[in-house]
Amino acid sequence: MEELKKIKTLSIQNNIEELNRMVAFLDILEEEWVLSPGHISSINLVLEEALTNVIFYAFEKGVTSEILIDFALEGTQLTIVITDEGRPYDPTKKEDPDINLSANDRPIGGLGIFLIKKIMDEVAYQRIGNKNQLIMKKTW
Repeated sequence: MEELKKIKTLSIQNNIEELNRMVAFLDILEEEWVLSPGHISSINLVLEEALTNVIFYAFEKGVTSEILIDFALEGTQLTIVITDEGRPYDPTKKEDPDINLSANDRPIGGLGIFLIKKIMDEVAYQRIGNKNQLIMKKTW
């Protein structure tokens, strides 16, 4: 019997305090979709990295905007799409940092998207109209 696709959406504001709501939402998904704590922990880390970048860098200071996070589970594949109306920015084009350099020699930044690419199986970006979409997939 084929498993139906499960879909959930969380809407947050571009405020760092909203990450607490995202964590609570993941706890609900873990229970409802019977995901392992290890999977949720990885997804939490990925989302914290991606959302922190959107919250801090996508908008002008003082601008309040909505960020949508769509979750879809089909069989063992989880797809997460983060949509925002911030400045156009494709994080997948960022060159991976040289992790062999010492912390002192490594330029600041870039580890978040590197971490996301290492944890997720697929990471893609698209700009549709005035919206950024970061699409991330993981199969367990």
